Amino acid sequence: MSRRRGPDRRSPQSSVVTSPSTRAGIAFVLLVGLSSGLIALHGEASPTEIGTAIGIGLVAGSGLLWYLHWIVA
Repeated sequence: MSRRRGPDRRSPQSSVVTSPSTRAGIAFVLLVGLSSGLIALHGEASPTEIGTAIGIGLVAGSGLLWYLHWIVA
């Protein structure tokens, strides 16, 4: 009997960042952050205001993702 891992088993060296759920969470947070920046850009905001909107959007996206994990788990 072989002790090798099958192709469907995760290797012990795989990173948490490479898991699909983590990548989807990162994409969600970036989507919320960048969309808030685009809304500010559409409203003819200054570059400082656009950066602030992106930062606030990233924080809001992180909070939304945390809440989503909290209600699902």
